[in-house]
Amino acid sequence: MSKQIHYNKHLTLDERKIIQTGIENRSNKVDIARTIGKDPTTVAKEIKKHRIFKPRNQFNYPSICIHRQECGGCKKQCSRYEEIKCNKRDKSPGACNKCPNIPKCHLDKYFYYATSADEEYKNDLVDFREGINMTTIEVKELAHILKPLLDQGQSLYQIKSSHKEIKQCIKTLYNYIEMGVFKDYDIDHFSLKEQVNRKQFKKKYKKRKEPTNYVNHTYKDYLAFKEENPEVPTTEMDTVLNSQSGPYIQTFYFEGSGLMIGFLHKNKTSESMSKTLDTLEEKLGHDLYRELFPLILTDRGVEFEKIDLFESNSQTGEFRTHMFYCDAYQSSQKPHVENTHNYIRDIIPNEIDMSDITQDDLDLMFSHINSTPRKSLKDKTPYEVFVFMYSTLEHPDRGKLILDLFHMKEIKRDEVVLKPYLLKHNKKK
Repeated sequence: MSKQIHYNKHLTLDERKIIQTGIENRSNKVDIARTIGKDPTTVAKEIKKHRIFKPRNQFNYPSICIHRQECGGCKKQCSRYEEIKCNKRDKSPGACNKCPNIPKCHLDKYFYYATSADEEYKNDLVDFREGINMTTIEVKELAHILKPLLDQGQSLYQIKSSHKEIKQCIKTLYNYIEMGVFKDYDIDHFSLKEQVNRKQFKKKYKKRKEPTNYVNHTYKDYLAFKEENPEVPTTEMDTVLNSQSGPYIQTFYFEGSGLMIGFLHKNKTSESMSKTLDTLEEKLGHDLYRELFPLILTDRGVEFEKIDLFESNSQTGEFRTHMFYCDAYQSSQKPHVENTHNYIRDIIPNEIDMSDITQDDLDLMFSHINSTPRKSLKDKTPYEVFVFMYSTLEHPDRGKLILDLFHMKEIKRDEVVLKPYLLKHNKKK
């Protein structure tokens, strides 16, 4: 006899484990639903919402169109473009757990795990019921900033003035502390520099929508990708600024050679920053671009949050770059670009007004920086190493030609200048 169907009941961890077992046994959703006494649509929604997406290796398999053998070069904007279907993945059971075809399958995959699904469900439940305009993850990140500084006797004003990443106003921070939002992190009104006796704030806020979904683009995913594809070089990307109002320098650091290039921007937006990649791809050509920028690692700045703009060409929609992000407040996970910024600060210190700086100035500055020998490069310069890495026997000048496209010139070692007077019109704010 089949179990009675229970409507309007939340799934338990045990029921989720049964769902996972059903997927692994390649059962369909109807049979799984009958086993746990739920409606098949409930099981379908559960799997679709909490399954984990694992993209295929797009570096080796950029296209999975069923017509690729006929067309040769396959692009997503083609009117005939049609990806290979998999009923087991797309329909029932809806995930790839223990699928016998995984070792030879080149498609994107989905996996459902009961434990992580249950944990994600509980976090969502807390977020939906929380009476503040923050998610549980944001509460944790903010608490880790506030706790040590409050223990040092700093005021909320002092902390906020030093940490521009804190978006909440002083009054909101006081409200949250009084409401006990941070009590799990040993922060209460006694933690404040001046204890205040304030009326409890009872107004509720609805949960703010997450601005960016970093699933499959985290630093952990980056490490997994590098383990599977150790031959793929990493290009680290970051932004340098002296004023929140701009202008901004978008920097790229090439792994192995130590070379850095930079581009000037008036706006600190994903649209502006991603246009640099569009320009580079047009200038270099798709194949050379994929060779130089196959994998980008950056931070979670607002100017990089629109992942699709960076991973795909804005005109053609064709995939071009794997994009991964460091963990929040962990700039040390991309140390090379951060350390090389010290050379920029020698030439453009923080107190310098960058409003008169041009792209030609940046090209000159990076030419001098890339002509500076490094101990880590065995006394070679990034310019010399890059030329060596990207030249071939058939094309011995290939590396230099690429640097010409970047407007990089080799500066004689005794003529290298790493002082502000290199850019003669530098002026203090």
